[in-house]
Amino acid sequence: MSTSARIREQLSHPVIDSDGHSIDFGHIYQDYLREAGGPQMAARYAENLATLTNVGPRWYRATPEARRAERIPRPAWWAVPSGNALDLATAKLPKLLYERLPEAGIDVTVLFAGTIIIDGLFIEAEVRRAACRASNRLHMDMFRDYADRLIPVASIPAHTPQEAIAELDYCVNELGYRAFTMPSYIKRPVPAHRGEFPRTFWFDTYGIDSAYDYDPLWACCLALGVVPTFHSSSQGLGFRASVSNFTYNHIGHFAQSAEAVCKSLFMGGVTHRFPGLRFGFLEGGTAWAAALFADLLGHWKKRNPAALVRVDPARMDRAAFLALCREHGAALLGDALRPEFHDQLVGSVSTNYREDRALHDEFALTGVSCPEDMLERFVKPFYFGCEGDDPMTGVAFDPRRNPLRTRLNAVFGSDIGHFDVPNIAAVLEETWEPVERGDMDWEDFRAFVFGNPARMWAGQNPHFFRGTSVESAVTALLDGEGA
Repeated sequence: MSTSARIREQLSHPVIDSDGHSIDFGHIYQDYLREAGGPQMAARYAENLATLTNVGPRWYRATPEARRAERIPRPAWWAVPSGNALDLATAKLPKLLYERLPEAGIDVTVLFAGTIIIDGLFIEAEVRRAACRASNRLHMDMFRDYADRLIPVASIPAHTPQEAIAELDYCVNELGYRAFTMPSYIKRPVPAHRGEFPRTFWFDTYGIDSAYDYDPLWACCLALGVVPTFHSSSQGLGFRASVSNFTYNHIGHFAQSAEAVCKSLFMGGVTHRFPGLRFGFLEGGTAWAAALFADLLGHWKKRNPAALVRVDPARMDRAAFLALCREHGAALLGDALRPEFHDQLVGSVSTNYREDRALHDEFALTGVSCPEDMLERFVKPFYFGCEGDDPMTGVAFDPRRNPLRTRLNAVFGSDIGHFDVPNIAAVLEETWEPVERGDMDWEDFRAFVFGNPARMWAGQNPHFFRGTSVESAVTALLDGEGA
């Protein structure tokens, strides 16, 4: 028996993995692509794949000189457990994964497909939609017979809310999906720069300043009982675009994309307008979330409408300011103290005097009118996926350090199928280490691997775990909490 299995035996609750990964057999996926989009779709898919900055074809085709000249980012390499035949086969074969879950100490896993993180980012609409449709059909076919332990995740394209709603409705109502993911961002061109800078784009994160009104999608999620999750790479973008070093590009990349969409949903008022909707941000950990929560609250305290009076240039006591300048700055200011220079002297410190006051309340959409509102708008709806080897997970459960003495909703993700899980049998063993170090206690661990995942998935849809091995435990938990 593995150490992970022995740890699981000691627990009085199940272990729910909210972020496992399967790895596709490419030739099978190509068959589904052709079925979804016609005989040329597999080739068109490959062409679209080559355009993405965080995927490898362009880098490998280019010379070292071209990589630097064109600033082609170093892509992921050796990113799956190829050196371990058993673990590689486990990530590819649903039957084997199903049989080995107890060895990993896991009762149920929510599985993201290998293609799921990138399909929705393709620019060409027909390919994007066919790629997601093919992925969704394939993975439901693969995992349908193992539904009591393996729960597949649908891939939803989201360049427009309409295409997202269409695929989501199909996946839930026709294919039977209970979970889905969508891109953390959409790269949209900047029309004004298209001629001189044809590759200029901006990131649409669905909330603040979005190109579309995504409220119909959030309403659809509530109606269907599904949680929007985000799991997109930001490798190859911004400061993660080294042409030579994958590790440089990889560190923090999920956290960066998650922070962007999380902050956007909050500042755009989505959690205010849809108070019952939960959101999941996966594989980025929770340290960024704790920092973001503290930063948002700190900014609200200093820049809410009542607080802004302290920095309003119109409230400046001009006479008092000039008197202080004469008393303490005569040697420094010299002739600037003469009356004809007073307007210039005062203007040098009262910047942005002509600000449009109608735009001053930058928290208006959030519905936050006091610090405690942050608990409803940020803490309650947001769930943060943390890998078992993340040493910072304990931050989520530390009310001494988190503002308002709160705990954030950290949820366990095994990351099975990726390079950072060198041994599937050691998943829960590694996840248990923070308890042994004293960074988490038993109750924190229970919330991490059971309570929070149960609330995220089943709090949105009471039937999420129906027919699974954890159904009765989740029902008892939520009934006891009055959920």
